[in-house]
Formats: sequence, structure tokens, C-alpha cells
Amino acid sequence: MTVSQTAPAGPVASHDRLANGLEVVVIPDHRTPVVTHMVWYRNGSADDPAGKSGIAHFLEHLMFKGTHKHPAGEFSAVVSDLGGQENAFTSMDYTAYFQRVAKEHLATMMAFEADRMANLALAEDVVGPERDVVIEERRMRTDNRPDAQLGEALTSSLFTHHPYGVPIIGWMHEIEGLGREDALAYYNRFYTPENAILVVAGDVTREEALRLANDTYGRIPARGAQPVRHRPQEPEPRARRLVRLADEKVEQPYLQRIYLAPSLLEDRAASDALDVAAQLLGAPQTGYLYRRLARDRGLAVASGAWYMGTAVDRTQFGVYAVPTESTDLAALERALDETLAEFTANGPTEAELARAKTRLIADHLYSQDSQANLARAYGATLAVGGAIADVQDWQARIEAVTADDVRAALARWLSPQRSATGYLETAAAA
Repeated sequence: MTVSQTAPAGPVASHDRLANGLEVVVIPDHRTPVVTHMVWYRNGSADDPAGKSGIAHFLEHLMFKGTHKHPAGEFSAVVSDLGGQENAFTSMDYTAYFQRVAKEHLATMMAFEADRMANLALAEDVVGPERDVVIEERRMRTDNRPDAQLGEALTSSLFTHHPYGVPIIGWMHEIEGLGREDALAYYNRFYTPENAILVVAGDVTREEALRLANDTYGRIPARGAQPVRHRPQEPEPRARRLVRLADEKVEQPYLQRIYLAPSLLEDRAASDALDVAAQLLGAPQTGYLYRRLARDRGLAVASGAWYMGTAVDRTQFGVYAVPTESTDLAALERALDETLAEFTANGPTEAELARAKTRLIADHLYSQDSQANLARAYGATLAVGGAIADVQDWQARIEAVTADDVRAALARWLSPQRSATGYLETAAAA
């Protein structure tokens, strides 16, 4: 029954599998009598069927609309009455539901969530109104925000073939066509014990969590094999792309660029080097981009970098810069190209590398003080196909990254033809 049990420097996480295929990760933390209970499903927006964009996110909303045993709102009301917290989220690669409650209520959370995994009841009269809620969410968060519109267009221009180019919430015209049968088909395909990961962090032992999980989730019959994700892959890019969006709502222009980059699963060594590179380039006030673009050349007032390594398929490495009032975006882009070329050629000094790794590891260690962060780290990694060791060995891998590793990763993955650049402009600049 046990898959693995390893002892890292931080909290010890156990990893088991129930007879029906459900994976169970337990992260004991006995500092406070509280538990975080999460269920992760290996499906996200990139698994939406063609023409049904937004169905993963829509189903996340509908999962709160009741089961055959518990009417809509009862689960949430119980969590609230117990003084707990709850939420859910959908990403490109996974969907997760979580509650944070006093430890004596863990069995109650498992019973409700297991019921929701197997017995969702979707009455037609709840589907239409909830679809309207999602439509309004898209209007507010994307259609009325120029920065969100640019981000959506930029991502679509980078991922021309892979479904990562489709927004998580979906395209408006396709959301409008989603219905009950679409949601049920998606639910029946992906919401199975074989496709789920239970993560429990907090004041509980492995033995207690497994007993409760067997008494609740373990009663759900196995469906068979885990669903296979069928995704078209992105071809090797050959041309850099530029997307420009001007709007009268824009008060502060900025430049954003994303590169097609490997995920942790594709290339762990490159992924670790890109983690460090994002810190070297993008650290506030001290990163290479800020030092060169803002401090040395006076062209920017802010800059940054990020990397999204936890993904099933090829993912994004991003940089951004906010120009000074007298700098236009084209000039800022040329300076950005020059700065990235300099850094790729010369790389960090040993002192810069050591500082960046220290900051990165310190942030990681501080985050382990949070049960929710611990649960999310393990859940997200397993949901994209990673292993417990990918979480537990991360610090050692980061410590092993060299300056040559950083230079090699930047040279391989941050070439101009792998990028899409976005300009957010004022209406007057258009």
C-alpha cells in the first residue's frame, strides 16, 4: 500500500495509495491543532475539450452546488460553522479544493469531499445561473482590464498550438455555450479516485489520516485506469512575436515578455537553473534587470522576472519592465534585449549567485511555516506528474546550480525567437 516515505530536512511527508487508486500525502505539523485538507484532480483548463474552453473552471463552480446527499451550500455552511476556511482553484494543469479546520473536524471534511467526488447532483436550474456568474467574472477580471487582455493575447501568441494558449476561464463565446451535459461529461471523466490526490497537512499522523481516508474516500469504487491527457504539443518557435494593446484606461505603460521554456518534468537541471536565473534577474531593487535598466541607464522604474516550472508541458519564463515617463516601450525593449544578452554572455559572479540562492532558499524555508503552502507544494507537484522527491530535494538541487548552469539555460531557452513581447500602451501612444 505504501508508495514511499522519505525524511527530508523539513517536515516528513508520507505518500500512500488506497486500493481504489487515490493517492494520499500526509505532512504532519503538530505546532497547532489545525489541519489543511486538500483534494487535487489531475485536470485543468489545458484538458478542456476543443470548443469547450472554460469547462474545468465552470465545473469547479458547480462542485459547490450540492450532491444527492447534501444540498447546495450545506458543505460551505458546515465549514463556516466550524470556524474553518475553504476555497477552490483551477489552473492549466489541475483543479484543487481545500478546507482548513480544527483537527477534530478532519473526518467531517473528508466525508463531505468524498461525497462530492462521487455524487455531484447538477440540477438544470443551477447550471444556467452559475454560468452567468462565470460570464460576469470574465467581464470583470479580463474584458474590463487592459492588462488582463494583454496577458491573454500574449499567452495565446506564445502557445499557438498547445492549449496553454487558451485562458483558464475560457473564451467568452464558448463559456456562453457550456451546459449541464458538458459539465457532467467532464466530471465523469476526471473526478475519479485514480485521478485524485488527497493532501493533509497539520496536526495529524499518517496512520490517522489513512484510517479516515479509507473510511471515506476508500468507499468510492475504482473506475479503472487514470484518464489520459491528450494535448497537442507546441512546435519549436521560429519567430519572435510582438503584441500591442492600447487603451484609454491605461495610466502606466509597461513591457512584458514570455519565453517558451521547459517544465521541471522535461528538464530538471534546466528548470533549477531557470529558478535561480529568475531570482538573479528579477529580484526587486537588486536584480540584474533593475540594476541595469533602472539604476544604471535610467530607463525603467521597475522590473522583474518569473518562472513557472511546475507544469505538465513546456511552460513560461517571463520578464517585465515599467518605463520612466520619458522612455518609450520600443527603446525599453532594445535595452532589455541588450541587458539579457549581457547577462547570458557574462553570467552572474559567484557572489551574486550565492546571494540569489540564499534568498531563494530562505523564501522557500519561510513558506514551509504555512500548512497551506506545504500542501500546495506537494499537491501541485504530484498533480503535474512529479514526485515527492521533487519537493523534498529542491533545496539541494538549487544549492548545486552553478553560474555555468545559469548561462547555459539562458542561452538555450531565452533566445529571441522563443519569445512573445507585449506592450501595454496609453491610448495617446497608439
